[in-house]
Amino acid sequence: MNTLDDLIDEGVEGRAVLVRSDLNVPLDGTTITDDGRIRASLPTIQELSGAGALVVITAHLGRPKGGPEEKYSLAPVADRLSDLLGAPVRLVEFGAKHLPNMAAGDVVLLENIRFDPRETSKNDDDRAAFARELAALVGDDAAFVSDGFGVVHRKQASVYDVAQILPAYAGGLVLSEVEVLRRLTEKPERPYAVVLGGSKVSDKLAVIEALLPKVDALLVGGGMCFTFLAAQGYGVGDSLLESDQIGTCRKLLESGKIMLPTDVVVADDFSAEATTQTVDADAIPDGWKGLDIGPASVAAFAEVLAGAKTVFWNGPMGVFELAPFAEGTRGVAQAIVDGTAFSVVGGGDSAAAVRTLGLPEDGFSHISTGGGASLEYLEGKTLPGVAVLENT
Repeated sequence: MNTLDDLIDEGVEGRAVLVRSDLNVPLDGTTITDDGRIRASLPTIQELSGAGALVVITAHLGRPKGGPEEKYSLAPVADRLSDLLGAPVRLVEFGAKHLPNMAAGDVVLLENIRFDPRETSKNDDDRAAFARELAALVGDDAAFVSDGFGVVHRKQASVYDVAQILPAYAGGLVLSEVEVLRRLTEKPERPYAVVLGGSKVSDKLAVIEALLPKVDALLVGGGMCFTFLAAQGYGVGDSLLESDQIGTCRKLLESGKIMLPTDVVVADDFSAEATTQTVDADAIPDGWKGLDIGPASVAAFAEVLAGAKTVFWNGPMGVFELAPFAEGTRGVAQAIVDGTAFSVVGGGDSAAAVRTLGLPEDGFSHISTGGGASLEYLEGKTLPGVAVLENT
């Protein structure tokens, strides 16, 4: 595929470059609570701006319902980008037919691309029409740089269709993400350990089935572990349980590669003020909820991770946002940091946990910006936003 370096070599001074970034950050009102995705997008933006391009960024925020919604405005993102770049980033209003006057090196951000329902339409003609409007906005001599890895698993107008209209290039972020995931799937150094957490087995079932033949150990925590524990015949109290997945989990356990918690932290309520206790995984009291893995489980997981040469981690071990249930995630993450493995954090809540819990980001070999995209790649699925770059 053509890369950002190829585009820079061709020359971009005074030329508009449409950049698809992933700036879908968490907000508390209008306050960004984790700017990791913005910071990850900076190198490509800075390289283009430094080379004199007219940088026009498209991005989305949340899931607006078919039109503009103030709570999903990218205004806070434009402000944060301005701070990080040390230069103003103007927000272009939704539906604008012309760009503001721009000089070489200027950066503008188009308002939330999902305010137009054609962006995510399942109708190819609708998406293509919207992509043509985006291309017309930046002009005939423009180029397109795909740098939002978190959206490359979506066939959307600003990700897929516009790459078939404008000369298309892979940004540095997309390129590095794909290279890392290839390393995990093609010839990972062994032992290869995968840590999976999060709420539901059903959300991770496809990746579990794809990874089990390839890994040496699959460590399971988070809410999803209780369905596996139920598959072993244990009572799980009021813990999260997907009854319809118990049979599937029982079959998966036959692989002998899945490692489950031996103790869990349970609470009488889902709150930071709840009464808690640590119990064996086969002794969860009725009426109590399992909300984290326990210290013995952390130690056992850490022993496996210490001997691993490759580690992929996706999903927290507990409700890390609440202090009483953060130690499982912290302990497992610290074990990965302390090890010597090539380690990949699979985006989403895991990446947020690294920052929220104050763990060193440089303690991991790679922190992905795209949880869903990473999982789909590991499942062996074609990522439309990557495939279109390979075919142009």
